[in-house]
Amino acid sequence: MGEPHIAGHRVSVRQVYALVGERGIDPETVADRYDLDVADVYHALAYYHDHPREMSDTEAERKDPMETFRESIERPDGVALDTA
Repeated sequence: MGEPHIAGHRVSVRQVYALVGERGIDPETVADRYDLDVADVYHALAYYHDHPREMSDTEAERKDPMETFRESIERPDGVALDTA
């Protein structure tokens, strides 16, 4: 299953939510930064909130491969992975 993106752009709905919803960046700033209409940002946020199961499934799909990759990296003794 593909991750939902803003039509005509490489910016994902999840990315917009992370910037606005988690990092607190103003929607207008996100629109300017990614050359989007501010309406696109608000539509992406609405999509994120209207489809919670799809978004959590997408998060899980992205998270599992990254965790597997991190665990596979050989590190010298005494070097720990900072997961914060």
